[in-house]
Amino acid sequence: MKVYPASAPVQLEFDKVKELLFGYCRSEYARERSRALQAFIQLEEIQWALRQSYEYKTLLSSGLYFPNDEPLNLSRELQLLAIPGAVLSGEELLHLRRLASSTDTIFHWFNEEKKQAWPGLYLAISHSRYEKKIIALIDEVIDELGQVKDTASDDLRSIRQTLYRRRNELRRLFEKVVARLNKQGYLAEIEESFMNGRKVVAIFAEQKRTVKGILHGESDSRKTAFIEPEETIDLNNQVAELENEERREVYRILKQLTARLSAFAGLLKEWQQISGEFDFIRAKALFALEVNGEFPLVSDKSFIHLVNACHPLLYLYNKKQDKPTIPVTVSLSEKQRILIISGPNAGGKTVTMKTVGLLQMMVQSGLLVPVHASSEFGIFKQLMIHIGDTQSIEFELSTYSSHLLHMKYFMENASGRTLFFIDELGSGSDPSLGGAFAEVILQELVKKHAIGIVTTHYLNLKLMAGKTSGILNGAMGFDEKNLQPQYKLLLGKPGSSYTFSIAERIGLKKELIDRARSLVDADQFRLDKLLNRTEQDLQAIDKRNAELQKQLKENEKLKKELQQVLEKEKHRQQVELLKEQNRVAENKWEYLKDMERKLKQLLIEWKRAENDQKNKLVKQMEAMLFKKDEKKVAGKMQKKIDARFKEVGGEVKLGDTVKMKKNHQVGTVIELRSKKAVVKIGLLPMQVDLKDLIVVKEKPAEKG
Repeated sequence: MKVYPASAPVQLEFDKVKELLFGYCRSEYARERSRALQAFIQLEEIQWALRQSYEYKTLLSSGLYFPNDEPLNLSRELQLLAIPGAVLSGEELLHLRRLASSTDTIFHWFNEEKKQAWPGLYLAISHSRYEKKIIALIDEVIDELGQVKDTASDDLRSIRQTLYRRRNELRRLFEKVVARLNKQGYLAEIEESFMNGRKVVAIFAEQKRTVKGILHGESDSRKTAFIEPEETIDLNNQVAELENEERREVYRILKQLTARLSAFAGLLKEWQQISGEFDFIRAKALFALEVNGEFPLVSDKSFIHLVNACHPLLYLYNKKQDKPTIPVTVSLSEKQRILIISGPNAGGKTVTMKTVGLLQMMVQSGLLVPVHASSEFGIFKQLMIHIGDTQSIEFELSTYSSHLLHMKYFMENASGRTLFFIDELGSGSDPSLGGAFAEVILQELVKKHAIGIVTTHYLNLKLMAGKTSGILNGAMGFDEKNLQPQYKLLLGKPGSSYTFSIAERIGLKKELIDRARSLVDADQFRLDKLLNRTEQDLQAIDKRNAELQKQLKENEKLKKELQQVLEKEKHRQQVELLKEQNRVAENKWEYLKDMERKLKQLLIEWKRAENDQKNKLVKQMEAMLFKKDEKKVAGKMQKKIDARFKEVGGEVKLGDTVKMKKNHQVGTVIELRSKKAVVKIGLLPMQVDLKDLIVVKEKPAEKG
């Protein structure tokens, strides 16, 4: 994206955003990427950068692991690796192995499922490949401490074995010499010392000529002399020679390994960049979490649709102060290209303008922004900004001259892919003349189809917006009752500057304010007053509308709760109905079982009975199967039973005469079975629940 002037990112505070992003970077590669961050103009590049930030943010917020714990800064090692004849140390080779191991972990993390789930992150490694031979080459020579292994070559193994034996011989011989000199009282210290890489003994200075050997030096106090004993000189020489041979062989091995790894220098550099790229993506994700950044929709068009957008730096500041940040909602498109914001000073006009400009730069740079997820951003190829006093001493330009110079650049270079911001258009000159030029500038920018935001106090620009296609009025809310700015953008109407209200707020004398009012043109004063009243009425309407929406939400909540209660009650009734149906079905089933049992018993009795008794049994069957006038028959039977028997009650015992509550039949208990009794009624024995029986006694026969 081309910006004008060059200081535009600083004026929009994009440089501060990059500083915050820099603080989240751990590798030098990521820090360099954050320092060089700039806005792109290619849709695909922007979308992939945003997707990578969003995917890493999702990983962090979900607590999922991504293997990029320790990015390495290996610029020096990789530069040496690319130089013919260079030699890397064991420690440096160990760093390369860690890079290869980290890359291996990342490649293995992206299985087929994760490639589909995290396409943005996978894009960072899709152009590269993993080569396991690099770790194999290093492990063949270097151990986990960065030392060359004994097995790296046959010569090295032989040298180290010989060196080990000579050092042991030297140690034993040296111990004998120390014991002898100590016994003779020559030693100043019994501990062995090293000087110039040789084993020496500390001798009292007055005895230095007594002990045979090579004098290597004396202490600062001149009281102690360091002598290499004559007996150990030959072994010391052999050890020193072997150590030199070991160093030469190690150097040869490291040089050979470095040469073999140099074939992979390009691939290792790719891996270093991948590690740094993931670190940079992680930094963007952490920044997004801090500012509550979202992934908006981006299209290759010239428009802006921001919903609940916040200035990220203001959001962070207010979060530290535990204060809310008032969001802004604004849309600019082909039909409404230019927004003119009016209202009182310190009401938030410039902050609103900077918010839109900064968020646009952030989105086109691949950073998630603090907006509602339904927000949409277009892509602009130019961003022009004119904020604050631009008086130039160097070019001897006044404020207004500098202002016009910038406006000249805007009008000459603006296009349909330009996003511009002008603070206090036309200021710095006579209001009537400056206002006229401001109208001309806006007309030209409308013709160029540029999209932008302008702040002003000029009345003629407010009127122009009301009658010019493509220009929209907006105002910053102001509470005239409490004389406090609301920092809320109201679209569709101009705003008052509240000049006299603010004067009252700061305590200016009433007589001075009245005198100033009398000097203002009557029509202009009436219009400003009308704007004041209109704004306050709209605020009252908004307040009532907010209360209405709140009540509607409460009603909707109550409606849902009532619906839930009704659903529960309906479910309860259905359950009760099913229970009743089950109970009726069970009774019918019991009745049919009882009927089946009775019929079987009657059939058995019929087969056994004589001819004169069969008719009686058939009648009983008919009475059971064909219940005609059941109630009438039952009533007659009840009367007949009541006339012959009276109820006694009490516990049912074997041999008692009992009456059945259901069918009013009387019989004799012939057997008791737990809670049931076998009752013989006529010739038919029946099993009946004890609770359905009543003990009765036959009444005495009446005389006459």
